[in-house]
Amino acid sequence: MSPGPKKSELVNRLNNGKPDSGAYPAASLEMLRMRARVLAAIRTFFHRQGVMEVETPVCSRSATTDPAIESLVTRYTGPGAPAGLPLYLHTSPEFPMKRLLAAGSGAIYQICKVFRDGESGRLHNPEFTLLEWYRPGFDHHRLMDEVEQLVQALMSEPLAVRRISYQALFQQQLQLDPHQASAGQLRDCALNQGVSGVDRLDLPHRDAWLDLLMTHCVEPAMGPGLCFVYDYPASQAALSRVRPGNPPVAERFELYINGIEVANGFHELTDAAEQQRRFEQDLQTRSAAGQADVPMDRQLIEALSLGLPDCAGVALGIDRLIMQLAGAEQISQVLAFPLERA
Repeated sequence: MSPGPKKSELVNRLNNGKPDSGAYPAASLEMLRMRARVLAAIRTFFHRQGVMEVETPVCSRSATTDPAIESLVTRYTGPGAPAGLPLYLHTSPEFPMKRLLAAGSGAIYQICKVFRDGESGRLHNPEFTLLEWYRPGFDHHRLMDEVEQLVQALMSEPLAVRRISYQALFQQQLQLDPHQASAGQLRDCALNQGVSGVDRLDLPHRDAWLDLLMTHCVEPAMGPGLCFVYDYPASQAALSRVRPGNPPVAERFELYINGIEVANGFHELTDAAEQQRRFEQDLQTRSAAGQADVPMDRQLIEALSLGLPDCAGVALGIDRLIMQLAGAEQISQVLAFPLERA
């Protein structure tokens, strides 16, 4: 996939030399054609792999409980809900896709719009396109193989690939063990690395310091190519399994392309009781932080109790992937109508 034109170029070309207008797309027509080719290539890839495309609702009665993510909410008023029913725009199609898996769907994928409140910037738009797929019988390592296969198939030329555990990455780049270091040691590391404003920060727990070090110190030093980081701290398991050991680790991975996170994958948790416990812990964390109370997805809990097959799943940000394919610096360069033009 060849890089798209620069912003100044696309404005002149798209507007025939007229001043830029919010009525026009932010992305060039060349970029939008490239986007269409990428989506078609993804669908061809999964068709050849025998993975079924599915659609699930954008609006749900439940929301994500993750304290790091805020759902956008709308309201339905009509038959069945004359007084009005809050509906949450999904931040991922994960929960209903897992209900399909529990019903025996087999391998499935979905390309859809998802929504997250409060996220706008160089790499974020509150509405973005997500590719999510699930593979029964896979663990996170086998799913990494397939993610690599898909991404390399979209590249104009193969990229170098590195796979490294979360622990080894921190030891290599920051000379500390992320599983053993205290919050104070992590803070000192951030100070030593020259992270701006650390002396004024009062972060609530170790994971917040680990996230700070990851975004400010580790990611910028990753270098070019594909980097799969796997086996995260158990405290960052989210919806993945935790593998016992010393230390225990979450069986999940993230894919970075040229230092930019584009995908997040799990060897999926299938234990309904543990999933409910994590949801409840999320809600306690949200309450302590003064965040909105949201309804957990009890239908997912019920589906897990009926039996989710051993599987691995991954969510891949299409917009960020296209940024990497096109050499774009801003997510707005690959979207027809980002937030400011929506």
